[in-house]
Amino acid sequence: MRKLAVLLGLLVVLSLSGAATAAWWIHSYMQRPVDLDREVVFLVPQGAGLRQVSTRLHEAGIISEPEFFHWYSRLLGKATAIRAGEYRIKVGSTPAQLLEQMVAGQVLLHSLTVVEGWTFAQMHAEVRRHPAIQKTADGADAHSLMDALGAPDMHPEGQFFPETYSFPRGTQDVAIFRQAYLMMQEQLRKAWSQREQDLPLASPYEALVLASIVEKETALPKERGLIAGVFVRRLRKGMRLQTDPAVIYGLGPSFDGNLRRRDLESDTPYNTYTRSGLPPTPIALPGKGALLAAVQPEETEALYFVATGDEEGSHYFSATLEEHNRAVRRYLENLRARRKQ
Repeated sequence: MRKLAVLLGLLVVLSLSGAATAAWWIHSYMQRPVDLDREVVFLVPQGAGLRQVSTRLHEAGIISEPEFFHWYSRLLGKATAIRAGEYRIKVGSTPAQLLEQMVAGQVLLHSLTVVEGWTFAQMHAEVRRHPAIQKTADGADAHSLMDALGAPDMHPEGQFFPETYSFPRGTQDVAIFRQAYLMMQEQLRKAWSQREQDLPLASPYEALVLASIVEKETALPKERGLIAGVFVRRLRKGMRLQTDPAVIYGLGPSFDGNLRRRDLESDTPYNTYTRSGLPPTPIALPGKGALLAAVQPEETEALYFVATGDEEGSHYFSATLEEHNRAVRRYLENLRARRKQ
């Protein structure tokens, strides 16, 4: 009986010793850098289990011992904690660091830059063609999208804030639009709260419309306040805005890049040569600078402006029609001279 007890004790010691040795080897392996000579991106599919992840890591040449990775994760109680997504694996990373990265959900983020002055149609096209964004039926057209955002009767133009948005692969298109929509609502609210008194703007929406025109009229931050000042002065005097970008927006896809006299005389809801006041909707996506310019226009005597034709893209501002006509002639002369060159 005593011999049997000694034998059983010896087996337990050997078993524990073997387990300890195995644990040491596994731990040692998990602390060694993976055998990579360049950064790689690894995808953990939605619903993938630990065994599948370990196998995929091995097949991708990232780890050499999938069983060690598997058992190490289980021993730490993290077998079900790995999150789906794309992971950037850097040279020098260890399997243990990779596990922690996957448990923490530190996924690779993609980005989409919405440019100031884009139209909604341009933003919509970029979102729909982005390879990392999941396309949905709700994001397929403007009406369905605005309905999904809880604003079914709202025109989509101008409602999305120009910014660079970061997101993991598989993010739905509606989620991107929602983030941009809520950000525009917040930026517009802030701008409206800082508005000057006695503006000829009845609502934040009218400020958004004016800001979109300012955004399309100039790419120079220093000119936004001046251009907004011209339009505000015209609104106060009951003058038509006569802004070409609004006319172009009203022409839609038929515009071929050359604005003609007949276009200025062809009446549409957006033709500010034939109609007074602001257009019915924004004509583009304005940024923060244009929003602030619309509610804080610079005081100016100018009622007109025209491009100078310089490389900077600046404008000449005039208080009288006579001065404006002279500036227009100078611009046309500069334009003809450049074409000859």
